Amino acid sequence: MKTIMVVAGGTWQVPLIKRIKEMGYRVANTNLYPDSVGFQYADQNGVMDVLDKESNLKFAKENHVDAVLTEQSDIAVPTVAYVAEKIGCCSIGRDMAELFTNKYKMREFCQKNNFAFPEYRLCENVEQAVEFFRNLEKDVIIKPLDSQSSRGVFTIQTEEEMRKRYPVAESYTNKGNYVLVERYIRGTEFTVDGLVLNGKHHTLAISEKSHFEYNPNIASKLFFTYQNEKFDYDCLRGINNAIIDKAGLKNALTHAEYKFEEGKFYLIEMAARGGGTRISSDIVPYVSGVDNYRYLIEASVGVQNQVEETELDVKEECKKRCAVLSFLDIESNGKQIEKIEGIEKIRAIPEVVAFEVEFSEGDIIERAQDDRSRVGFYIICAESRKRLEEVTEIINKTFKITFK
Repeated sequence: MKTIMVVAGGTWQVPLIKRIKEMGYRVANTNLYPDSVGFQYADQNGVMDVLDKESNLKFAKENHVDAVLTEQSDIAVPTVAYVAEKIGCCSIGRDMAELFTNKYKMREFCQKNNFAFPEYRLCENVEQAVEFFRNLEKDVIIKPLDSQSSRGVFTIQTEEEMRKRYPVAESYTNKGNYVLVERYIRGTEFTVDGLVLNGKHHTLAISEKSHFEYNPNIASKLFFTYQNEKFDYDCLRGINNAIIDKAGLKNALTHAEYKFEEGKFYLIEMAARGGGTRISSDIVPYVSGVDNYRYLIEASVGVQNQVEETELDVKEECKKRCAVLSFLDIESNGKQIEKIEGIEKIRAIPEVVAFEVEFSEGDIIERAQDDRSRVGFYIICAESRKRLEEVTEIINKTFKITFK
């Protein structure tokens, strides 16, 4: 029986671990915390930092693993590529891992290959960032090169804000003291998830994003449909496929984000892993009809499938389906939560795939500062938009919080 190593063992990796087990493989799992939820489902566990490449390599050799994967985690991707190369199994390669986790490399790639990109500069200190901001004379956004969950990402409108926020962004860059500063692209944002198999990319799911009013860099809702009355999703699919194909990925799940401004789709960032918060594990298969995890797992262990081109297209019967990933926006204004009602009733609704909260009675909760600090979410998968709206209304009426 072959063993597949999964680097990272948090909540978002559990669906992949379970799927690997369902397909008859053993799982060796590594994560930083001894009580990691992924360890409950794996056959072999190793407590180590996902960023520690050498410790993960040693663990892989000790457990004679045949493949190395991760899911819904950007920071684990370079480790996966490194370990896979060292033990000689299927890998995206370290160069691809760098491109798909380094936001500056993504900008350079788009410029070199004639894909739309905003004005940008890689800065080594705050004075360089201020200089770029002054010369541009427009709002900018600053980003760590390789963080995840929108940590350290800020929209900047004044020089004072730049000087205040720059050190925070810099602190979240894992490699070196760099910050990417670029023109802030105004417009609607989208997520695009897909699968690349044998070097050919297939876009499987697109969402239109909404954001919290108090922070335009934190998503409040992702609405998934096959088409959009206001935006050309066929065009977006074509651009996304072209970018991933040009990059040269061989076998991987993908997750990308775009913004639409003045008639153009701009790549914001792309990743060689599936969308987080159960997008790739639950939403993508539902709205596409494509078993993305099966193809990923089989490719990782060297199964050579002769896949027809149409096999990885969104199925016709799925094109009317829709889904929503909605994040809870709750602030207790310093008050303790006295009572939470309605969760089990909501979870009993067939279309509700998940309803999760990160708080309990007695807690005091605040608004999110980044993607990771959002206090809860729900996922609805429905056969029609009408049914999705009905379920959303039921949730809004059923879920209640009382404060002391």
